[in-house]
Amino acid sequence: MKNKQNKELAVCGIEAVKALERAHGDAITRLYFTEDRAPHFGGLCKRLASQKKPYNCVKSGEELEKLCGSVHHQGVVAMIPQPEIPRLSSDIVDRWIKNREHVLLLDRVGNANNLGAIVRSAVFFGIFNIVIPLDEAQSSITTSSYRVAQGGMEYVSLYTISSIPNLMKDLQGRMVRVGTHVRARKTLDQLPKMADGKPLLLVLGNEEHGISQDVTDNCDELVRIPGKVFGKVKGDDMGTAVESLNVAQAATLFLYEMSKLNN
Repeated sequence: MKNKQNKELAVCGIEAVKALERAHGDAITRLYFTEDRAPHFGGLCKRLASQKKPYNCVKSGEELEKLCGSVHHQGVVAMIPQPEIPRLSSDIVDRWIKNREHVLLLDRVGNANNLGAIVRSAVFFGIFNIVIPLDEAQSSITTSSYRVAQGGMEYVSLYTISSIPNLMKDLQGRMVRVGTHVRARKTLDQLPKMADGKPLLLVLGNEEHGISQDVTDNCDELVRIPGKVFGKVKGDDMGTAVESLNVAQAATLFLYEMSKLNN
């Protein structure tokens, strides 16, 4: 939950707060925890005390729920300044090309839990660059996305852009631009052949509508995750029982295949 008046963000959950402590502990301005969680944060309390920052052992989880706006606080809440997601620059893009870094682009994915899950998977598989559109719905980090990322927010590089099609046009010939599409003819296992040693830009779309037509038009390749096909009825394929995966589930499969491109 954001505190707009103080421009703060509540980070909750054991793994998220421990990762925050390890990577950016000095960013924590206040810490609150239940008595049973006190042994987990002794070192952090000493660190905060040396910086003359407050920390408190609260009497109940309800107090933490008020701070973070979630029942999923796991007994600890740390307050940090609201993170600012930087705009993507040409220098960053040039670095991707030079270092052959793969990139994940989210086209109107929106949901905070999905963003957190995607960040968690991306860091696990070593894909550290994620780009999201610059709009109110997607371009901010929330308490929920931070918690679901399970510490991944400390290690991923998030960037915003005003126009996905413009970025993709700029990357033409410099990266292999791959879009996900449930009707694509090519499948996930063909990613290595598509990349052919070049850095990959993978676009994941909204669960309801997929990637937009403007984005589709600027892809070099379209690819899908093949599901289990169930028999035939009067000579026609019945197709898969479920047309597609949740976007975060799909991202995990794609990120795993992308991670193998660097081996």
